[in-house]
Amino acid sequence: MDSRSLISLRGVSKTYRGVVALDRIDLEIGPGITGLLGPNGAGKSTLIKILLGLVRPTTGSASVLGLDLRRQGRAVRQIVGYVPEDDCYIPGLTGVEVVRFAASLSGIPATEGLRRSHEILDYCGMKQERYRTIETYSTGMRQKIKFAAALVHDPQILILDEPTSGLDPEEREALLARIRHLAATAKKSVLISTHILPDVQTTCEYVVILAKGQVRLNQSLEEVNRPASGMLTISVLGEATRFSERLKRAGIAHDISESGEIRLLENGRATRERMWQLAREAQVAIESLRPAKNSLEQVFLAAVQETSYADT
Repeated sequence: MDSRSLISLRGVSKTYRGVVALDRIDLEIGPGITGLLGPNGAGKSTLIKILLGLVRPTTGSASVLGLDLRRQGRAVRQIVGYVPEDDCYIPGLTGVEVVRFAASLSGIPATEGLRRSHEILDYCGMKQERYRTIETYSTGMRQKIKFAAALVHDPQILILDEPTSGLDPEEREALLARIRHLAATAKKSVLISTHILPDVQTTCEYVVILAKGQVRLNQSLEEVNRPASGMLTISVLGEATRFSERLKRAGIAHDISESGEIRLLENGRATRERMWQLAREAQVAIESLRPAKNSLEQVFLAAVQETSYADT
């Protein structure tokens, strides 16, 4: 295991009645905020269950902070906070009682558990509604309670499964801000399983992409967003679609974004010279030229489709 790894998997496979959920994956996850991406059926849920010690891998070994998940699953759950995608609460309990119950499951004495529960609920922005029964809560309020319950025992690692699903934009940004704050000030490491790419782009430092039970990408977000050599992004003043049509007729490979930015997929001298001529013909002014960057969406699609995106 790498000395910086918090989570380490070696040759991990999981098969359910002949269906392969994970296929001999090797994965190291270090400190910081890591986004776990993948299409439905990629194996994300199975991976999370293995990391929580709830499912035993069919083959291979896995550890969290050096604790073997086959033999020390309970010890792992003591140092990990988990926010499940689905609601899981006992009807009739108030919000603060739910969090206090989570504290008691971690062995925290009753008085200390109550103190911590109020402290964490304050941090999560819960006010007097903490005294209401949880079945009366909105989606956003239930997410806050789940987040507070995952934090109350002060875990070293947080595993969040679709934490912003169903939240309105304000609640979503508030939750992501808390995650960033916890990583920056409390030095907690976070694994976020999500299908919302902008959440990963704005919050995470690292990205893991799963597809068909295999790790297709494990990189820092800085590497993912590296400039794509051989490509240019062009901003124009005027009708970008008209310019795009001229480029298309000239056989110059490119794409155009919803905002009207054009990305040339080739960057030879002859192409650049032709580009200026076509801009004049389309009666647009080229406002800026800059090296194109890969987008997380493009990298995700390429990884899932088993194609390599240009770094090229």
